[in-house]
Amino acid sequence: MTDAADRFAPTFESLKVTNCPDWFRDAKFGIWSHWGPQSVPMYGDWYARHMYIQGHPQYLYHLRHYGHPSTFGYKDICRLWKAERFEPEALMARYRRAGARYFVGQAMHHDHFFNYASKLNRFNSVEVGPGKDITGLWKAAAVNEGLPFGLTEHLGATFSWWRTNKWSDTDGPYSGVPYDGNDPEYRDFYLDNYEHADSDRTNTSARPWYTPNPTFRAYWLAVMKEVIDLYEPDLLYSDGPLPFGQGNPHSPDATSSLPGDPNFAEGLEAVAHLYNTSVRKHGQNQAVYNQKDRRPEIYSVGVLDIEKSQLTGVNPEPWQTDTCIGNWFYDVRQEFKRPGHVIEMLVDIVSKNGNMLLNILQRPDGTIDDETSWLLDELERWFEIASEAVHGTRPWRAFGEGDSRVTIDGFKEERIRWNASDYRFTAKGSTLYAFMMAAPENRVAVVKSLEPAEKVKGVRLLGAGRCEFSQSFGTLTAKLPATLPTEYPNVLAIELE
Repeated sequence: MTDAADRFAPTFESLKVTNCPDWFRDAKFGIWSHWGPQSVPMYGDWYARHMYIQGHPQYLYHLRHYGHPSTFGYKDICRLWKAERFEPEALMARYRRAGARYFVGQAMHHDHFFNYASKLNRFNSVEVGPGKDITGLWKAAAVNEGLPFGLTEHLGATFSWWRTNKWSDTDGPYSGVPYDGNDPEYRDFYLDNYEHADSDRTNTSARPWYTPNPTFRAYWLAVMKEVIDLYEPDLLYSDGPLPFGQGNPHSPDATSSLPGDPNFAEGLEAVAHLYNTSVRKHGQNQAVYNQKDRRPEIYSVGVLDIEKSQLTGVNPEPWQTDTCIGNWFYDVRQEFKRPGHVIEMLVDIVSKNGNMLLNILQRPDGTIDDETSWLLDELERWFEIASEAVHGTRPWRAFGEGDSRVTIDGFKEERIRWNASDYRFTAKGSTLYAFMMAAPENRVAVVKSLEPAEKVKGVRLLGAGRCEFSQSFGTLTAKLPATLPTEYPNVLAIELE
């Protein structure tokens, strides 16, 4: 329950009046560390779930690399995580140079392992594995770089998501031998979730966000309050809809769990605690809450997050895309996004009043690999030129012009074949920024979206200087230099009267 003096009550009516803090509107680009024991095998996301699904590639890898999950289970993977070369200060400095204006760390994933010294869960990074308060170290580094600090929680789905650790092989040499999730000694870690254990085994990729279990829901709320009280995050992200509402968080037309449903009680109380904690610290709410239900009546309590996709046009309220350079956890099999792809996605998202939260992958020891280092270097080079057109901007009346559009289809993030007609816009004061998504071969930029009454008094090419220009009936034509400042999207700063 909230204190009588708290500003926010755990209701939709109280929480929906919050305004998005300016720091989030200005930041545009954040970097995320989606990192934990599931990084140890370097074999991709959802390892703690899939290693208990007979025949799954991650099960086969685990069986042949570590042993059968009845004898070497996920608890043993956790003990292998050491983070022995983790240097948060150096990484944070790089992230800021690469354009990030907020940083987000993972407090816990669906695997029920916490990246901080929790009094509620003995399987945490101080007592098991690294022997370090990963979350605390990240926060200190972010504060040192002047970056707002956020946390992500993925615990809401854990109780039903991890039903697989209660299973056993259905055939073969270990047929019927229970996995180690059935060991009573570790019931507190693997959870007493037998009520979900007999769920349909053929639907092993489903995202089970909802559980009616009152004990687990009370535990989730206690954990949220613990992590908020310990770290006072500027941002808290729930991986899914506002707990414990039902429905598909990625569907804009989901119809279940509308405001008034008591299933939201724990989620609303956690958000109210986040906001009230921020008020006590700052005098007003400066915290952001992210969740993935796209219905305005639900996401009005915070800022909408869309995983590995985005919106079709300018949204009146800020929103966020969370995405990654490869798989969510380090995966030796995964191809990484190239710098141009990341930058083009960022520009398109920012033009629509969105932010991008980008997961930079770490190996289990805490380091980043050469491909990732190169990506950060290229982002740094681009932001040195284009930062003015990104940080602190606001959407223009149109997000862009031209023939090309990103694909809005689930988790598809294919790179777009842009052409010289494609521009994306942002604005700051009386300056309109036009990102050229593909450089015109004749080095003449043509912007058609201005109205005749909007008079241009000057044009700059960021990173190069003033450009000759002409304007007729609103259409702007600007002469570009033969050599452009960057191989990635170049930017015209159009100064309006």
